[in-house]
Amino acid sequence: MSGKYFIDTNIIVYAHDSDYPDKQISAQKIIFDGMRGIKGVISAQVLSEFFVTITKKIKQKYSVPAAKHEILLLSHLSVVDIDYDLVIRAVSIQNQYQLSYWDSLIVAAAERSDCDTLYSEDLSHEQKYLGIKCINPFINI
Repeated sequence: MSGKYFIDTNIIVYAHDSDYPDKQISAQKIIFDGMRGIKGVISAQVLSEFFVTITKKIKQKYSVPAAKHEILLLSHLSVVDIDYDLVIRAVSIQNQYQLSYWDSLIVAAAERSDCDTLYSEDLSHEQKYLGIKCINPFINI
């Protein structure tokens, strides 16, 4: 067990969305703990989805410079690049688990990083994919 964990986009977004204060606190703790313990992992996909969401989709939208600043701060987490091999692995995962391609790409990035846990609101709580346990940290909020 590596103790590393992958943080899905929705967790990152909630950390920046003051419309959900309970989720914001929980999400920020996951991110800050991941930075402090060098255990938190995200991917280029997560950063891309995060940028679009906080500049276009949340109520209190971020400016592009503010969003870029937040992305620079998030680079203190380990960031997985998307490449050909990751895409091919995601396609296999999609077929194996019947997930969306984008969720499969998240699982593939978590697998590449040797993560034990995947924090996500989108995937089934306590479901395991390739031995990686999905946890919805907002389940009791």
